Amino acid sequence: MPDTIDRATTALLVIDLQRDFLEADGYAARAGLDIAPLQAVVPNVARLLAAARAAGLVVVHTREANAPDLSDVPPAFVDASRRTGAAVGSDGPLGRLLIRGEPGSAIAAAVAPVPGEIAIDKPGFSAFEGTALGAMLTARGIRTLILCGVTTEVCVTSTLRTAIDRGYRCITVDDACASGNASLHAAALSMIDVEGGVFGRRATTDAVCAALAAG
Repeated sequence: MPDTIDRATTALLVIDLQRDFLEADGYAARAGLDIAPLQAVVPNVARLLAAARAAGLVVVHTREANAPDLSDVPPAFVDASRRTGAAVGSDGPLGRLLIRGEPGSAIAAAVAPVPGEIAIDKPGFSAFEGTALGAMLTARGIRTLILCGVTTEVCVTSTLRTAIDRGYRCITVDDACASGNASLHAAALSMIDVEGGVFGRRATTDAVCAALAAG
């Protein structure tokens, strides 16, 4: 983790901190995930957002939210979600699960976007797949990404791997990511370190906030 961060070329990427993953009536809980660890990282993400905003970083929020007709949902995920009993597109207390524009797709109030921040809906697990994220980052001269959000082993590391393949330098914030399964969270983070850090670097919320404050 560097002592300072180049504010002009760095973006904070907040992945899928939406009601469908954080609330008891949402997709994750209905699919059998333990949502307590997901909820627990919200304060750290809020700290990262405050630090990023103070430093003038580009901030991007993602939502895993699909077209109402399910035309953009990966077929394997449709099948998997049915097996959990929380089929994507099915009705729930927060509206249709993981569908664009439904109450469950809204980002949690504590970490919601402010005016000027980017918010994108993604149909897959990587934030780059089926979205304009790459073009948006290129247009803003972004070369480094700070990643946080949920879940560590699915959407966070899927986005991380795509970002690395596209040439971005990446910092994954360990204590601002979460999984419903502690062993999967630990394994996903440990894979970042292989081959000298082939998937970038890891850091804590404290370290990232300090580096942003230092400029």
